[in-house]
Amino acid sequence: MSDETSELQEIQPPTRGIRIVRLRLRGSEIDYEVDFRDPETSLPRSMSVVAGAFSTGKTSVLEFVDYCLGSSAHPRHPEILRKVRAALLEVELSGEPHVIERAVGDPSSHAFIRTGSLDEIEVPPMERRPIRPPGDPRSLSSLLLSHCKLEGVQLKEAPTKSESDTDPLSFRDLMWLCFLPNERLDDKNLLFESAHMKNLKLRQVIDVVFDVHDDRSVELGRRVKELERRLSHARTEYTSAQAFVDEQQLGTRLQVELLRDQAETALVEISRTLADLDAQIRATSDFATGLRSRHQEAALRARQAAAILRDRDTQLRRMIPLRAQYADDISKLTMLAEARTLFDPLRLQVCPACLNRLADAPHITDNHCSLCASGVLPLAQSGENASANGSRPTNSTHLGEDAETEPTFDVGSELRATKARLTEITQYVEALDAELPQLRAAADSASRAEAVAARALDRATLDAVSPFLSQRDELMRRKEASTSSLERARTGIKLLDSVDRRAATVTRLETQVSALRDELQDTAVQPDRDSIIRRISERYASILTAWRYPKIGEAFIDTKFVPHMRGDTYEVASSGGRTLISLAWMLAIFEVAWETSAAHPGFLMIDSPQKNLGQGGNRDAEFADSVAVADFYQHLHTWLAGPGRGAQVFVVDNSPPASADSDVVVRFSRKEDQPPYGLVSDETA
Repeated sequence: MSDETSELQEIQPPTRGIRIVRLRLRGSEIDYEVDFRDPETSLPRSMSVVAGAFSTGKTSVLEFVDYCLGSSAHPRHPEILRKVRAALLEVELSGEPHVIERAVGDPSSHAFIRTGSLDEIEVPPMERRPIRPPGDPRSLSSLLLSHCKLEGVQLKEAPTKSESDTDPLSFRDLMWLCFLPNERLDDKNLLFESAHMKNLKLRQVIDVVFDVHDDRSVELGRRVKELERRLSHARTEYTSAQAFVDEQQLGTRLQVELLRDQAETALVEISRTLADLDAQIRATSDFATGLRSRHQEAALRARQAAAILRDRDTQLRRMIPLRAQYADDISKLTMLAEARTLFDPLRLQVCPACLNRLADAPHITDNHCSLCASGVLPLAQSGENASANGSRPTNSTHLGEDAETEPTFDVGSELRATKARLTEITQYVEALDAELPQLRAAADSASRAEAVAARALDRATLDAVSPFLSQRDELMRRKEASTSSLERARTGIKLLDSVDRRAATVTRLETQVSALRDELQDTAVQPDRDSIIRRISERYASILTAWRYPKIGEAFIDTKFVPHMRGDTYEVASSGGRTLISLAWMLAIFEVAWETSAAHPGFLMIDSPQKNLGQGGNRDAEFADSVAVADFYQHLHTWLAGPGRGAQVFVVDNSPPASADSDVVVRFSRKEDQPPYGLVSDETA
């Protein structure tokens, strides 16, 4: 930036609208910052260029600014989600510094706002403002619109109908005129033609910004009434808060801050004195080092003995129920063994025909029953036949299966194993029970030894430490009193800050109501819409001429704000032509709005102005050779140094010309040996 421009910045009139000062991404390990201030004046730059290689986070800078101003989403690149926890934007709202903070990760539904800058050590209280609904007087949108003289504006859903429903103007609607993203440059959707309602709303927003919308006096009257209602509510809140503070008898802010400073100083001094006193106590009791060591060893032995006792006692309490369970299992197994002896399992022992005792129990031999000599199919064959016939296996199959496959349960073996486990558990329980008295005695002895060592240490150090005890008690009492005073002072400052915020809200609303009433009285001199459109159209044509647009002719903007070139709408132009037309259209509206003191925020963000012109594989042959990119930057420099003094322009460009080197605020290299690598500077993989 030239010296002349810097001098013009220093004498510029008070800032109106919104100015972007700094963006800081708070990381889990380090912070990442982009500073838009002039290093010499510390004022916001009139022009800031973010340059560098592809895929380094240049566009993310503008998108994070947009996010902090109320956008519903932020960049979600992997390195950002890994490293960034919050986005903070330092802005000037009507010349007053503020910080807007939003969480990163899942897009937040609220923003936190405070006065002051990012570097303030003592951070003022933060105000929580919802993102939606935008018409909420407490929303972020309402705050930002209030600094653009547009708070409370309602847009008709059907402008041609007098009884149409209305929607509140949102700052997101206004950002359509403040942010020209890459995709809007050449996609034939500059005015959102693909969405009728959005296109209609954009035209209404332009009318509102230039104060040339229909029913202006009715709208102003409604806004005055709405702001008067908000002012009445704000005055009530301020009066209630002031009454509460008066009841607390806090005194003036100067008195409360003095009390806080005194309490903080006293705490520092008391802490230093306590540290010195403790050092003296340790020094005077060094002679008892041996006693102190013996006491520590005795205390350790006492803790170990108590731990062993607890462990053994816990094991005993757990083993006794387990021993009872095994004894119950033995009783059940013994009953089962006796039942098999007393009750025969009804095996066939007498022939049912001759009643003679059988030599052997009936069984299957060579697939024949030994009792009746009937044939019995083998088990596998019987199952296959049954499956083929769709029937269940025969009884003979069941008999054979039972006779050959019935599992046996050896009660005797299980009974012996259970008795052996019971014997082991019983022996372990008896051992624990016998050990417990000894362990209790050892724990009691260790505890008594620890007490004796403690008394010996106390007797030895009593005379040396006693002179300091009363002094230390007094210091602790003073520390508690100072801490209490400090908390009261901090609470009082928070209450006073709350009253000041409410007072500022009342003042802001009073100023807005007064300004709207003046506008309402001056409605007779309302700007002419046709003259505004004509001025924008002329600026649009002059910008394209300065950029040496090829074969320029019939360049104008119609009453619906649609840009034309060569007798047709911009949509029929080539990709490079649409890029230049979109840039000229946005700049024409921005420049005329600033020069006429319209209700524009006062900043403009442009992403990739060389798209289809001078870089990449999609260059438009018609424009690549004839359009000098330097002309784009030259136009901005000239305007910002003259009629646009005080406005702000942000440009993201891969390789801006040398004439813009002084405007580059950061240049991302995508090279590890040339920092910064990118926006998230420590992500280089």
